[in-house]
Amino acid sequence: MGVDEVGTLAALRSYRAELIDPKIAEHGGRIVKTMGDGLLLEFPSVVDATACAIEVQEAMVGRNAEVAEEQRIVFRVGVNLGD
Repeated sequence: MGVDEVGTLAALRSYRAELIDPKIAEHGGRIVKTMGDGLLLEFPSVVDATACAIEVQEAMVGRNAEVAEEQRIVFRVGVNLGD
């Protein structure tokens, strides 16, 4: 981000439009809140949330394969089950 803020934000927008938002919808999720480069999502079940997270992470491996390591975007995902 510090080296190329404009490029990083463009890449994040692209990942959201082409991968992340469609996967969220595919698994019945909804965006509750966005915080900069973070998202708070809600899914009907923990199974849907986990499946979405796995599919996004697996797709990012492919997308990052041709990107230099210092330019890769790597997402951290947490799943909370409960109140």
